[in-house]
Amino acid sequence: MDLSQYLEIFIDESKEHLQTLNDQVLILESEPENVDTVNEIFRAAHSLKGMAGTMGYKRMQRLTHDMENVFSEIRNGKMNVNADLVDIVFKCLDALEGYLTNIIETSDEGTEDNDELIAQLNAVLQNGLAGSGEAQAAATKEETKEEKKPEGGDRRKYLSIPLADFEKNAISEAKAQGMHVYATTVYIQETCLLKAARAFLVFKAVEDFGQILVYRPSSQDIEDEKFEFEFSFFLASEESEDKIVAVAKAVSEIEKVDAEEIHLDEYVKEAEAQEEQQAKEATAEQKEAPAEAPKAAEKKAPAANAKKQTNAKPVTGRTVRVDIEKLDALMNQVSELIIAKNSLVSISSNESGEYQNQSFHEQIEYLERITTNLHESVMKVRMVPIESVVNRFPRMIRDLSKKLNKEMELIMTGEDTELDRTVIDEIGDPLMHMLRNAADHGLESTIDRLKLGKPQVGTIRLDAYQDGNNVTIEVSDDGAGIDVEKIKRKALEKGQITEEQAEYMTEKDAIDLLFMPAFSTAEKISDVSGRGVGLDVVKNKIEGLGGDVEVVSKLGEGTTFIVRLPLTLAIIQALMVEVSGEKYALPLNSIVTVEEILPEDIRYVHTKEVINLRGSVIPLVRLNEVLDIDPIEKDEDAIEDEGEIVVIVKKGDKQAGLVIDKLLGQQEIVIKSLGKYIHVPKMISGATILGNGEVALIIDSNTLV
Repeated sequence: MDLSQYLEIFIDESKEHLQTLNDQVLILESEPENVDTVNEIFRAAHSLKGMAGTMGYKRMQRLTHDMENVFSEIRNGKMNVNADLVDIVFKCLDALEGYLTNIIETSDEGTEDNDELIAQLNAVLQNGLAGSGEAQAAATKEETKEEKKPEGGDRRKYLSIPLADFEKNAISEAKAQGMHVYATTVYIQETCLLKAARAFLVFKAVEDFGQILVYRPSSQDIEDEKFEFEFSFFLASEESEDKIVAVAKAVSEIEKVDAEEIHLDEYVKEAEAQEEQQAKEATAEQKEAPAEAPKAAEKKAPAANAKKQTNAKPVTGRTVRVDIEKLDALMNQVSELIIAKNSLVSISSNESGEYQNQSFHEQIEYLERITTNLHESVMKVRMVPIESVVNRFPRMIRDLSKKLNKEMELIMTGEDTELDRTVIDEIGDPLMHMLRNAADHGLESTIDRLKLGKPQVGTIRLDAYQDGNNVTIEVSDDGAGIDVEKIKRKALEKGQITEEQAEYMTEKDAIDLLFMPAFSTAEKISDVSGRGVGLDVVKNKIEGLGGDVEVVSKLGEGTTFIVRLPLTLAIIQALMVEVSGEKYALPLNSIVTVEEILPEDIRYVHTKEVINLRGSVIPLVRLNEVLDIDPIEKDEDAIEDEGEIVVIVKKGDKQAGLVIDKLLGQQEIVIKSLGKYIHVPKMISGATILGNGEVALIIDSNTLV
């Protein structure tokens, strides 16, 4: 059987399971008694083991199996969670991620057996069980209790299945056609790795001899492996009971099969009788042990608290995996549709005669609404919560805390904030570098924090929120802040600035030096930082995505890195303008306002044009000069009467006024790359095709502020 076709699915699902394991083990470290968390870890490890075994990755399967053994004993109450166990489990998760990395790169898990880790796991398992005599005694008591179950109660498990009216009708119809109806319960071996696969093999085998009328649990729950090691079904068949049992038993890893022909009236009576018997037994048990109730309530309390967390999980089965290339193809089609729509709008505004009728205009407006809605729908499909990137950071901060010997905590908000898939794929590294920078450079040592009267545990925050058509991500810490003078000294030592530049350099300019390649204030190089690569990566990546990064710092109080990113990189709202007879597009999300400025309102500061707009001094940028194109001769009297048209744009808290010749209106545009073969200035972020077929360049206003 060729399993390569399932490799991508295996990789995606393994990443999800590993992330779940990392998250849940972190919770378990702080809440060792959380039963729901242990169950979640066990399920994720079991699923991962099963998938690895199916794909033939034996080393990965073996390691996960030994992890599963440990958590099985914790779940059964025979072992306790401690710090050493958590450390070993995290090492195992790192090893599993190593296997997965090899699989992604080479389709092979590699040759590392991780025998040392497995030995550590087994040692922890043995030591934990050795000190759990009470737990074992309790388990023995429970087993004895299980043995006392009434004869046939478990064998006829299907009697506990309530039947809906339509299921009863289906059974009656099958009986009327002269068919047998068999109530069947199938038990799967507990060592089975793929329960769902075995269940469906049983279904496929018996369906050759009849029709399945009832599933318990449902087919969807079976597919999602939301069942223990048994399942039941009602089969309508003309074959004998023995034949059906033999066919089901022939499937590998099936422990036993119980089947019985039923008659609907008798079945309903027996089921009701069994239900009454179970109710009586439950009442008797409550009377036997009233004193145990408070203790049981105490034990369940932590689990109840934990359930608050697990109940918040999203509903499963409501998402589908779609190849990003297919989404890109769909986006391209929508882009072409928008270009076609713009063409029709252009025709409707320019043509006369037969085109100029009410019906034509109504259809154009309708098409415009449809394309806008379609674009929004496609964009929503492409949007991914930032959670998929940031959920690995709590584990990273925990490891850094141990490595740097600093007590720190990570607080995250806005994990549900959504970004375009293409942005999500690129933003992980910059955020990681900023967090590592905050942990190493930002936060003081524990001793220094206590001397300064700060809390012993340093706080790092990661906050994400939507701001108009941008997403803002802030990474902040309550550490020492940035020492501007120290940065200047380092820059002078490295010869990156002169004494004169250092003297007149503003605080912001000094902080911007941190983003230079190979610049670092670290006294010594470590495996965490010191090579001057991190912030250089941050700046290049974010600017490459059409965003910007800003640093706000206060000495002794902390530092905040503010990253602004566009929601999407494909289709945007833009203001169309004209400069020297050429059409240009300005992204609407960076525009504050449009003003008409008279010549007498323009002032000069250090030979540069500025305006005073409602108390703010804003520098002017003449686009024709920046773009190196000749200005159009204007009537001086008209300029004096009408003034200059200025588009006010912003970047963070900075503003600039772009002087243009004419406003053409707002338009939805499709961003097209100019390709790598054409050298374009940094201020040009791409091009778009207008409705009349002309090409207009898109100006990145961030580079002009």
